[in-house]
Amino acid sequence: MRIPRIYQPVALRRGQLIELDGQAAVHLTRVLRLRAGDALVLFNGEGGEFTARLVEAGRRSARIEVGEFIDRELESPLQLVLAQGVSRGERMDYTVQKAVELGVSRILPLETVRSTVNLDGERRVKRRAHWQGVVNAACEQSGRNRVPVVEPVRGLADWLAEVTDEPGLKLVLHHRAEQSLAELPPPEGPVTLLVGPEGGLSEEEIEAALACGFQPLRLGHRVLRTETAALAAMSVLQWLWGDYAED
Repeated sequence: MRIPRIYQPVALRRGQLIELDGQAAVHLTRVLRLRAGDALVLFNGEGGEFTARLVEAGRRSARIEVGEFIDRELESPLQLVLAQGVSRGERMDYTVQKAVELGVSRILPLETVRSTVNLDGERRVKRRAHWQGVVNAACEQSGRNRVPVVEPVRGLADWLAEVTDEPGLKLVLHHRAEQSLAELPPPEGPVTLLVGPEGGLSEEEIEAALACGFQPLRLGHRVLRTETAALAAMSVLQWLWGDYAED
């Protein structure tokens, strides 16, 4: 049986007792059906993980004892940043979840001309918190010990103004571009991947990205959905320059 992994963003040490309540405790005791004495793995996103065991399980509370620290890392040598035009509902959730599994370092949700999701005011804060929850759960599932951060939702133009002078390779997906990944040399520094929402980026947005140092990139001759494009590009990047290349 696979040992459940639990993310707790707090300082952890051997012998510590951690109290869980609410949704986290219900997930352990009712969804995973764990009982007192069952083994767990804890991590706090700072690298490595701890063995642990459930010492007390109530209806809506649980107590966990922290065990030995295990210095285990699963991060890719390639630092991947995904700048994703916000897409609707489950499409964005799917992109975020799978990007974590593929080794993304940071996720930047962007509002673009063709974005159809209304994220005014409090909705921005709530959606960001929701996406961060998707990230946390994906780290628990995939074995990652370092948790990528979902940045606040921003407008594309404002973000481009800040990344012009940042180091590394900057790529914008464009199905009419001539350059493919096979033609690019290995990057020095992080790789930032800019992907549009449903309908893609406008010609003006692509031109603005190119003016800020982005290189246009195509993935074959077919037009991909937004969630497919981001994940296909990240998979190839990991194969070329990341930990897929080490296998």
